[in-house]
Amino acid sequence: MSKLVERFALLALVGALVLSSVVPSPAQQVAARHAASSASAKLGLGRPALPEEIKAWDTDVRPDGHGLPPGKGTVKQGDELFQAQCAVCHGEFGQGVGRWPVLAGGLGTLKADRPDKTIGSFWPELSTVFDYIKRAMPYGNAQSLSNDDVYALTAYLLSMNDIVKDENFELNEKNFRSIRMPNASAFFGDDRETSERRFWEKEPCMKNCRGAPKVVGRAITVDVTPDSKSGPKVD
Repeated sequence: MSKLVERFALLALVGALVLSSVVPSPAQQVAARHAASSASAKLGLGRPALPEEIKAWDTDVRPDGHGLPPGKGTVKQGDELFQAQCAVCHGEFGQGVGRWPVLAGGLGTLKADRPDKTIGSFWPELSTVFDYIKRAMPYGNAQSLSNDDVYALTAYLLSMNDIVKDENFELNEKNFRSIRMPNASAFFGDDRETSERRFWEKEPCMKNCRGAPKVVGRAITVDVTPDSKSGPKVD
């Protein structure tokens, strides 16, 4: 590996640790700081990220509640915020405007030809709602909302999807994990380590692994093969 490639690989590793949604261990943090310092010294570019800069990126919220900030907000407060900052794109009732995303409704449509995948009908975890609003909304002015604002908007979206019924319901970091999304049971963890283990071989087959192919049908039997050598005329 050339020195230039090695240096870029080192920078990529440092960037991955800083931007990753997985919280690094203390040992990984020390290694990242050391790598960043070494890379900076070698290349003469940049500097190690400051703790407050890392904290500004580290805003992800996991389904188990890890990363939830202190705060609270009611459905009623969220209604006012939504109409002022969100309705122009998502509609007054979350129905979507033009091609902007629909946020509410769609229950019972997931098996239809064109399912409505909304927060209420499809999303399995409430943390995704909170995380996305806090990180990326409102469009064009991302991260301008306070934690209380994000809790209030999340509570309002729960109300629009009939997951909570009371307009005075208050969502906070203590009761957040008690909310069960309607489609949560339709999702499951990645089980390939167990379900596909039978396919793993120490010495994988690389030649003649499946034998000769077997023809199970021909196009002419379903009348899709043209009889003539030229195709039909298309106007």
